Amino acid sequence: MQPVKIYTTATCPYCVRAKQILVAKGVAAIEEIRVDLLPDSRVEMMNITGRRTVPQIFIGTTHVGGCDDLMALDARGGLMPLLQAG
Repeated sequence: MQPVKIYTTATCPYCVRAKQILVAKGVAAIEEIRVDLLPDSRVEMMNITGRRTVPQIFIGTTHVGGCDDLMALDARGGLMPLLQAG
């Protein structure tokens, strides 16, 4: 399974939902980067993604986007193949 990294904050319901979806798909470990605790990480996230909002989800080296993007990827049948790639 590909490594998963998510930029999050403590109070973000979309972050919670994204993690629930990934766990339901069998992801055992999620690297969570809390941008509310690590301000430099928010700057890093914005530089990498061009986005200010959380969550920002990476599966392997692929930037999936936010929670809505993750759900759309799953609805298209693309989430499991991406998680299992490599």
